[in-house]
Amino acid sequence: MIQTHVIRPAGFVYLFALFFLLLPALSFAGDLQGSTLSALWSVPFAGVLISIAFAPMLMPAIWHAHFGKIVAGWSLAFLLPCAYVFGADVASGSVAHTLFAEYLPFMILLSSLFVIAGGICLNGNLHGTPELNAGLLMLGTLLASVMGTTGAAMLLVRPLIRANDNRRHVKHVMVFFIFLVANAGGALTPLGDPPLFLGFLQGVDFLWTLKHLAQPTLFLCLSLLVIFYLIDRHYYHNREEERPLQLDPTPDSPLSIDGKFNFLLLFGVVAFVLISGLWKSGVNILVLGVSIALENVVRDVGLLLLLVTSLKLTPASARLGNEFSWAPMAEVAKIFAAIFITIVPVITMLKAGEAGAFSAVIHVVSDAQGQPVNAMYFWASGLLSSFLDNAPTYLVFFNTAGGDPVALMGPLAGTLAAISCGSVFMGANSYIGNAPNMMVKAIAEQRGIVMPGFFAYMAWSCGILLPLFALMTFLFF
Repeated sequence: MIQTHVIRPAGFVYLFALFFLLLPALSFAGDLQGSTLSALWSVPFAGVLISIAFAPMLMPAIWHAHFGKIVAGWSLAFLLPCAYVFGADVASGSVAHTLFAEYLPFMILLSSLFVIAGGICLNGNLHGTPELNAGLLMLGTLLASVMGTTGAAMLLVRPLIRANDNRRHVKHVMVFFIFLVANAGGALTPLGDPPLFLGFLQGVDFLWTLKHLAQPTLFLCLSLLVIFYLIDRHYYHNREEERPLQLDPTPDSPLSIDGKFNFLLLFGVVAFVLISGLWKSGVNILVLGVSIALENVVRDVGLLLLLVTSLKLTPASARLGNEFSWAPMAEVAKIFAAIFITIVPVITMLKAGEAGAFSAVIHVVSDAQGQPVNAMYFWASGLLSSFLDNAPTYLVFFNTAGGDPVALMGPLAGTLAAISCGSVFMGANSYIGNAPNMMVKAIAEQRGIVMPGFFAYMAWSCGILLPLFALMTFLFF
């Protein structure tokens, strides 16, 4: 039977109850003024991120049972004071805008990629030679920008584990899989990684990332593939590396694909996202006081139709083979609802620039003349993405750099490239930098692989990734 996960509303019942209580004020919704806000308004946002980063390690049982309630509490820690201090119209306006203009499109894309990719199951088994492993990593890296880092990781992680389950040294294969497929490979399109789709929602052209991030992405991915091949080749030629043939849990067998129909649906996802970026209808629909462009409505409805089509037409054997479960999306939905709500005052203060409470952040990433320092943007966005989720980190620095997509794609293109690369690439620095990292770790451990602990993994990333990032700083930023 296909695994299912019931999304219990308890974690967000208070949040949505408050939202509907405030609905009558939406037509009169006001705006927060960044220049008047204290830095204390960023505490709920920091609380969400710190909870995500450390609660799973320090109190795993409590977190996994109650994470929805925890992040809902942080959401209310912003919304209730906001309604009290600035009025219900401002609080409700903030919720409505972030819900309809940003959160729902973001979740619809992630969900459609998750469901469609989860309906493609690669069966059979090959022999995990260095050449095959490098080939699978390369394939996953290429697919990540088309079907998302989560989709590509979930498609290939189990075949990669099966191919190497007769070997004694496997953890390095999983580490590089996280580096490449779960992170770096998603840098070329807004479909690849959540930060880039948020940029797309802010007005960044669909093909901008391919044009401006291709060189640093190619450099990083090729470097990692070469390093991986050398390490894997070293282990593979150890006389005691392979277990006896009779102990191989999954003997070599021909490959086959269940759910091939979903590849067509992936092209449909690309088409709908492209349409929303290229078609400017000039028509806006007002939803609870929020103006939404017609092309964005068409995109989101189209993606939902593709999602439902995948659920209806995909053979049950495909989802069973992938051990498909709604649990990861349920967690992402709850956590990102809190992130999108609590980040509202942070972005507002950053947009205020020198007049805002975060003027010190502006100074750190700017020179004496107030011009952006791209190298600082690369490392600042990257280091935060290493320990906080890379999607909100991207939004923070996107707005620190002015938040104007036209300027950031034009005269400040180097700055936006630095923010994009830092957010996407350095999400691989720790397990908590990007959602697929933890998913890959959990699946590998479920299959009996002893994965590096939190700090042991960082020893790998610091030893391999940081020198490459330092070199990239001189080459590109």
